[in-house]
Formats: sequence, structure tokens, C-alpha cells
Amino acid sequence: MSKHSNVSRRDFLKATSAGAAAISTGVWTGGAKAQSRSANEKLQVACIGTANRAAADVAGVRAEDIVAICDIDQTYLEREAARSKDAKKYVDYREMLEAEMDNIDAVVVATADHNHALPALMAIRGGKHVYCEKPLSHTVAEARLLATEAKKKGVATQLGTQIHAGDNYRRVVEIIQSGAIGDVTDCHVWVGKSWGGGERPAGGQEPPKTLSWDLWLGSAPERPFFPGRYHPANWRRWWDFGQGTLGDMACHYMDLPFWALKLRHPTHCEAEGPEVHPETCPLGLIVRYKFPEREGMSPVNLTWYDGNLIPKMLEGQRVPSSGVMFIGTEGMMFADYGSYRLFPVEKFKGYEPPKPTIERNRLSPHPHHAEWIRACKEGTPTTCNFDYSGALTESVLLGNVAYRLGKSLDWDAKALKATNVHEADKYITKEYRRGWEVA
Repeated sequence: MSKHSNVSRRDFLKATSAGAAAISTGVWTGGAKAQSRSANEKLQVACIGTANRAAADVAGVRAEDIVAICDIDQTYLEREAARSKDAKKYVDYREMLEAEMDNIDAVVVATADHNHALPALMAIRGGKHVYCEKPLSHTVAEARLLATEAKKKGVATQLGTQIHAGDNYRRVVEIIQSGAIGDVTDCHVWVGKSWGGGERPAGGQEPPKTLSWDLWLGSAPERPFFPGRYHPANWRRWWDFGQGTLGDMACHYMDLPFWALKLRHPTHCEAEGPEVHPETCPLGLIVRYKFPEREGMSPVNLTWYDGNLIPKMLEGQRVPSSGVMFIGTEGMMFADYGSYRLFPVEKFKGYEPPKPTIERNRLSPHPHHAEWIRACKEGTPTTCNFDYSGALTESVLLGNVAYRLGKSLDWDAKALKATNVHEADKYITKEYRRGWEVA
């Protein structure tokens, strides 16, 4: 939509459409309030974060009009500016969103985890569509707020769980929901990666002149810059900025059982690992969730493992360093990003999967981003919208709440409370630096 269009962007975003019928996953609850328009009309997109993982997200929307870019690292910002030549440059996303709100249709958020919620919330409340990297937020309460506000505004949203767009996840969901392995009573999810450990360095240094350190800290408490410890690569290890391996990888791998088993909120959560460190995440973690009966499906126990606590054997089967194992009353299934296997092998020899029931994503070249872009333009559904991915993120992050408290939690999802551990509130939300509040 050009700046000279007879329909303003604000009018476009306020316009409503019935949208397409929901994809048969059952996770979409509404379309974007977007006027149906030609796929050839380009969105005006603002990108927050331009390098590392963010670079892939910028690439995912490059076919649209990138009109504003923001990065706290001038080196990264100038590198992207050389590609997005017409984009305005910003280092503070708050300033960018304030200045560009009437000029943009959609926002991509690809910052460190602790700075996901505020820009996403500002964009949503401004009526803008949002794509946000996983996990959706840094706290359980933030995830709930973003999902609530997105639903209220009716904007198109998508969490950056790119594997969700692939055929294999859809095939696994169809097989599990067909009843091939019976009622699934237990599910194991594990990732051998380890984001954790280490001590806070003493002292600090002046940050490079190209780095706006205070803006990178954002909502987090002030601390001195120290090269190599935080920006750009190691922030996931620190509670102030990330959520360890659980925060990094569980939205990818737990996404599969959430989708296949129609999970939403656990009723119980407990965790075990090494002694809790006040600054850094654990090198290994085990989290146990209990999910209630839903949509006629049996209650299920889900166990997450990461780092140095992942299993080598499950139910008599040797397993690789990452994956998902569904345990059913009639068999088992192992799955990862690109494959699946049914057990016992003899029982499933010659097994023919059910006919596909979930629409395959044939959008290209970046299918997960393209699904979101289509939703922004046409009001069609997205499969990782904030209603679905908000509940997923809440469950993921609840594991770290249980771990940091060292207590089992009886969880009331509606109230967003651990009914038996009132001190959980301090980890369900967090304190924010002045000027960076999320509320």
C-alpha cells in the first residue's frame, strides 16, 4: 500500500474481514482485522533487531517493504541499512514505534528475550500485526498479557517457531490424533543443548561506542558491560535476560505435543536440577507437567529434559540428543524436526498413515513468515498465533518458576497463580526499570 493510497494504513488496520475458515488444527481463534487485498500489495514493516537470529526474520519479510529498522548495535544496524536502503534507522524501538506508528502495518520483534514483551505490546496496542521470536516473552504474565491484547485488537500474530511450518510436524499431529498409538498418557521432550552456568564477572568495561548498552539492558536491572558475557551471544544463560535452554528450545520441541495433544495449561508443575544459582540458568534441568483431560483426550504427563540431564534410553529405546517420545496405550512414537518412528517396530510394520487433514504450508521461500504475512493482508489464520503460542510460552516458563522456587506448583491458569506457593508471584512477573514497564 503506497503512502498515496486512498485507504490509509490506519483505516486498513481497523477494517474487518470474516477471514478464511480456520485451519483444521483447531488452534486458531480468530483472524486479523485486515481488509482483504491483493498479495501484490506490500506491507510496510518495521524490524526490531537485525542480526544473528533477527537477520533470518528480516530475510523472512524482505519481500515486503521494510520501512524502519532498529538495533542497539550500530554495526549491525548499518549492515542491514545497506540492504534495506529506504528504511529509517533507529536505536531505540520506543522512539521508532512512536515515530512510525502511522506509517507501518506490521512489526517484527527479534530482540533478546527480556525485551520481547514491551515492543510487541506497543505494536499490538497500536493496531499493528506482530511476529515475535520465541519464547513469546520473558515471564508467564507477559505471555498472558500479549495474548489477551492481541485477541482484543484482532491483529495477526505469529511466534517464531519456524519448524511448525514443516510437513513432518503436521504428519505427526495427524498420526497421534488418529489414535494410531492409542490414548497418549505420557510424553517426553528433551534437548541436549545447555545454556547455563557461570558467575557474574567482577567489574566491567566501557561498552564499544557502536553499542547502546543501556538500551540493550532495556527492562533488566542495570549492570556494567563486560565483553563476551552478555551481548551478542551469551545472554540466554542469565536470568535477567533469558530463560536458559528451556526458554531457548522448549517452544520448538514442546510445540509438537502441544499441537498433537491439544494441550493448553498444566495443573501441576515441578522441576529438578542443580542448586539454583541467583544469576545463571542451570546446565541441566528436568521439568514435569501434568495436563488435564481436554476435548475427550486423556490426561497426560509431560516431562522436559535438557543439558546434561537428557535421557539416553526411553521405554527401552535408545534415543538421540533431541526429540519427542509419545507413549500411548497402543504403542509409542519418536519424532524430531524432520522424521518420526513408531514402536514396537513389528507392530507397525506396513503401517499406513491416515489421509492428511491439516493444510500443508506451501508458501515460500520463508513459509512460517509467509503465513503471517498472508494473515496480515487477508485475515487468514496463523497456526502459531499468540493465543496458541502464549499458552505454550506460559507452560514453558512455568518450569523455570518451579525450578527457581524449588517447589511443586499447583497451577490455576485462569488466575495465573500457584495456589499452594504464593511466593511464585515474584517469578510469574518481574520488576522493570523505569521507562520499560510492561503492563
